[in-house]
Amino acid sequence: MAKPDANPLRLAAAAARCTARSKRTGLPCRGPAVKGWRVCRMHGAHGGAPTGLAHGGYRHGMRTTEATAWRREMAELMREATAVIETV
Repeated sequence: MAKPDANPLRLAAAAARCTARSKRTGLPCRGPAVKGWRVCRMHGAHGGAPTGLAHGGYRHGMRTTEATAWRREMAELMREATAVIETV
């Protein structure tokens, strides 16, 4: 009976390669890409922090995506109101 090949190095060698390139040399990374991603774990696959209350640095919500969008809308309304007042 043949022994199954469970060598993880062979699996890594057969994996797709990371598409990231070095800024200094211009050479590709050559690391194995994470399954479902085009880059390796060092170049951002599965990266990013959780959002909102799940983030460890969350304190008051003033810099959340929703709060920033709300402030931008209010600033746009203020610009429009100022423009209307100046034309009168």
